[in-house]
Amino acid sequence: MVTNLNAGTKPGRGRPRAFDPEAALAVGQRLFHAAGYDGVGLSALTDALGIKPPSFYMAFGSKAAFFERILERYARTVIPLAAVLQPGRPPGEALADLLERAARTYAQDPECTGCLALEAARGHGANESAVIARRTTAGRRDEIRAFIAVTHPERADVVTDLISTVMSGLSASAREGMGEARLVEVARAAVESVDALLR
Repeated sequence: MVTNLNAGTKPGRGRPRAFDPEAALAVGQRLFHAAGYDGVGLSALTDALGIKPPSFYMAFGSKAAFFERILERYARTVIPLAAVLQPGRPPGEALADLLERAARTYAQDPECTGCLALEAARGHGANESAVIARRTTAGRRDEIRAFIAVTHPERADVVTDLISTVMSGLSASAREGMGEARLVEVARAAVESVDALLR
């Protein structure tokens, strides 16, 4: 259980400490990454956050809305595209960096392997969590495509599709137990195809 999200008092005052939504999102992110959306029930969430269901609903609205905020946080903090796809950076270099970061990140934590968003997006049809995750992954693909299109507009679609497919494969392989060294080797091999398409 994570403590001090909604407990304790401020020095010199008798009021409860303010609930920290960002800390709650970090806790939820780890839970969903380790067990999947369907593997984490409301009681597990509220127990981990140290709050009651009414407080959870007041803070986040629903489990789905909580998950959506977690995916927004995940996209913002884990391999943030803005830090990799910088304007003016050669696209081959940037995309090689992106793939290698993905390979290392997906294998970094043995309890949270793969990509939270990509794995959630694999759900079937109209599954609530999959629909939410697909919005996140589609937004990231759009960012990658826009970056490539600045210098290689005629190749933006195919290179984006290649990058997305490789990242999805890296995520799945990490989930299946492939280690960091092998994932990085695969990422570097994929860069050769990226470079060939950009030439």
